[in-house]
Amino acid sequence: AAGPAVALHVRDRAAGGAALARITLRIMALARPPEAAVFVNGRPDVAAAAGAQGVQLTSDDISPQDARTGFPRGWIGRSVHTVAEAAAAVSEGADFLLVGNVYQTGSHPGRPAAGLALVREAANWGTPVIAIGGIDAARAAEVRQAGAYGTAAIGALWRSADPAAAAMALLAPWLEEA
Repeated sequence: AAGPAVALHVRDRAAGGAALARITLRIMALARPPEAAVFVNGRPDVAAAAGAQGVQLTSDDISPQDARTGFPRGWIGRSVHTVAEAAAAVSEGADFLLVGNVYQTGSHPGRPAAGLALVREAANWGTPVIAIGGIDAARAAEVRQAGAYGTAAIGALWRSADPAAAAMALLAPWLEEA
């Protein structure tokens, strides 16, 4: 199912549930769903309480199937770094896969890049793939061609003098097909 072109990911691993819920509600006020979706990292309980559109589970979190118990509506994604993790996430009921890191990235120094092959393999499972890790506007088209449903970015936006323009450049390969 198609969703908004932009989603915001709320992540603060040090925050308790109440603090994370307050942050999520503030982000949701700015995002104005359905204009942009809001996803909470690793906390289906907070996502449900705040009315977020999704939850993003790390590879170490509970299974997507277990997360669905506390978050019955909305998208549940799982971060995956290998084909085996992608297969497991799909079999556990993930609605989408956050696949990466595709390229070398400052967010995970020392972690080898998985490359476009992982994006291609994960896309074969038929579950939407969001590619992450070292993706900028120059690489967005090849990520799209590899089968990604979308891309996530940190550095490409934070390092940009114009984050809005950088976001539009990242979205361009998908918007051109719309």
